[in-house]
Amino acid sequence: MKLLVISHTEHYKDISGNIVGLASTVTELNHLLDLFDEIYHIGVLYNTPAPGNTLPYQSDKVTFVPIKPSGGKQLKDKLSIVFQAPENLLKVNKYLAKVDCFQFRAPTGMGVYMIPYLSFFTRKRGWFKYAGNWKQESAPKGYALQRWMLKKQSRYVTVNGKWADAPSHCIPFENPSLSIENRCEGEKSLTKKASKKPFNLCFVGRLEDAKGVDKILQAFAELSEEERATFKIHFIGNGAQEETYRQAVKKENLPVTFYGSLPQKEVFEQYKKCDFLLLPSKSEGFPKVIGEAMNFGCIPITSNVSSIGQYVKDGENGFLIAPNTAEELKHIFKRILKAETALLQQMIFANYRLAAKFTYANYIDRIKYELLADSIAG
Repeated sequence: MKLLVISHTEHYKDISGNIVGLASTVTELNHLLDLFDEIYHIGVLYNTPAPGNTLPYQSDKVTFVPIKPSGGKQLKDKLSIVFQAPENLLKVNKYLAKVDCFQFRAPTGMGVYMIPYLSFFTRKRGWFKYAGNWKQESAPKGYALQRWMLKKQSRYVTVNGKWADAPSHCIPFENPSLSIENRCEGEKSLTKKASKKPFNLCFVGRLEDAKGVDKILQAFAELSEEERATFKIHFIGNGAQEETYRQAVKKENLPVTFYGSLPQKEVFEQYKKCDFLLLPSKSEGFPKVIGEAMNFGCIPITSNVSSIGQYVKDGENGFLIAPNTAEELKHIFKRILKAETALLQQMIFANYRLAAKFTYANYIDRIKYELLADSIAG
């Protein structure tokens, strides 16, 4: 069986001229070869240096098909989505003829025309993966339109979380990010977590206010000097506001380390060293970093947005920042300092068990037996 994946996943050429792509998606497709004989991936190719969070495909059974970047904040960037549409549709049509089924990953700029095309102009079996916040109330217009279209068509749509008002074809599906080897590594790192101070807290993602980095630094700065000394914060990622954050850390003399963008293997090594994950985002689907961090014994401290609260229960296996303010985050820091070690370790082991949902093995089984059962049987 052959699969066509259509996405906005960033790809680059490394210094040797090899194609590399965003590590999370590339790793997922590498694992999907356990189910599919061949995969074609239509994704975006950028003419810029490859960042650290990229990987090459591990098999020549994955064929990358490049498309040009389109979309953005300015009017001319938004118009590029329209101008690029004919070329993109021709490529999709060409590769649909080569495969048995497709996966389209939304939301993305080209989703406004690609979802209708795939819904009405092909009879190939397929499904849509909506990776954003399915319940976002003030979603960008393009995202809201794609969500509406996905509700109206009949193919399966995998979404983050379980929602009572979702159509029956929109089903909850965990985002995978863990291999069997990762599970074994994670189990070994659990016993010494949250047992001594200072506690290590990590943030993994884009360094920007939308991800809550400003709240983290503000809350941390408002702790007493004695309280600050019981925490160390590690920021993994890059962003346009990074220099502003570095200056704030320097001004307040905070025990904070910036690592920049790291390969997945090095991110996992940081999880092993840390006790908590920080993620006070304004909006999310269900970030893969939560499942990854849980697997390696990091207790999540996260905003209660989208489906996150369906997995993270405040005071049971993590801490929910609600309301999502710096003041509430500061209060959570103080709660952690008062928490019994036994309670924190109960959270750690509960999270490790929960992280089994985020394995590639579980993901592939669900695709095989829930999404494509008829195709596999036939």
